[in-house]
Amino acid sequence: MSNVHALNAAHAAIPRNEGHALELDWVDEIRVNLSAAERRVATLPGRRTVKKDAQAAWLLKAVTCIDLTTLNGDDTTERVRRLCAKAKAPVRRDLLEALGFGERVIHTGAICVYHRFVATAVEALRDTRIPVAAVSTGFPAGLVPHDVKLREIEASVKEGAGEIDIVITREHVLTGNWRALYREMQDFRAACGKAHVKAILATGDIKTMRNVAKASMVCMMAGADFIKTSTGKESVNATPLVTLVMLRMIRAYQERTGFKVGYKPAGGISAAKDVLTYQFLMKEELGREWLEPDLFRVGASSLLADIERQLEHHVTGRYSAFNRHALG
Repeated sequence: MSNVHALNAAHAAIPRNEGHALELDWVDEIRVNLSAAERRVATLPGRRTVKKDAQAAWLLKAVTCIDLTTLNGDDTTERVRRLCAKAKAPVRRDLLEALGFGERVIHTGAICVYHRFVATAVEALRDTRIPVAAVSTGFPAGLVPHDVKLREIEASVKEGAGEIDIVITREHVLTGNWRALYREMQDFRAACGKAHVKAILATGDIKTMRNVAKASMVCMMAGADFIKTSTGKESVNATPLVTLVMLRMIRAYQERTGFKVGYKPAGGISAAKDVLTYQFLMKEELGREWLEPDLFRVGASSLLADIERQLEHHVTGRYSAFNRHALG
């Protein structure tokens, strides 16, 4: 099964976001009660904890939502192949058997790479249901010419990428040019064709929670399948506060249009306890359906090693060294 076909099968149960006409009155009305939002996320760890078998189950679910990522200047085809092998078997078989999941197929949500390695990843994941996601549009800064961005998207789709993670032009948000952001996002969506598009807002760069909320809404109006916090290259990446603001925009968009849009926090999520916080927020704000990989992804590289380490502790009562849980 090709990666694009695998992606389409995975998303078949959820109608794709077809977008909505740009309503500037709706965008202008968006407000964020910052103090209330900060109180909400501050109380989450104390109110919501899971232990033992329940925690192991939540962590295994998190594994299936990871976009296993390598976006380094020294990436090689061999590193990408090893990452793909890990995506196909992210948790050691002995741990799965001890947890009662020996007969289950567990894999990550996707592999995320630069365009240069899309073909390598597609070949390595052939005959699996794991899509390849390509970062695009001049990632991470997004400052290349618009026509170059569109050609990069089209090239990755042609190579077999089933998902495209685009970066928006931050200037459009910082200057309040919502029409320009809407048109840009529409063009990106069109260039993706059947591949699903994740809109990276670079929340650490666009400064305010109101900007985060408005940019989220405009990208969804323009047809984004997912909204994503960060490239992972900004000084501030995913946070629970940004997540709360974006999730509430997803809920408002669904209430108004009927379309469900996915969410992807990325950057700085390296500990198992942190991903649990994001899962709790997803469930409490949007519901159980948003804990599945067709509506929730986590962009991460080292997170998987800590999850596997925590699962080993649950099974054996002992913590192992991180180097026993290498990505490849």
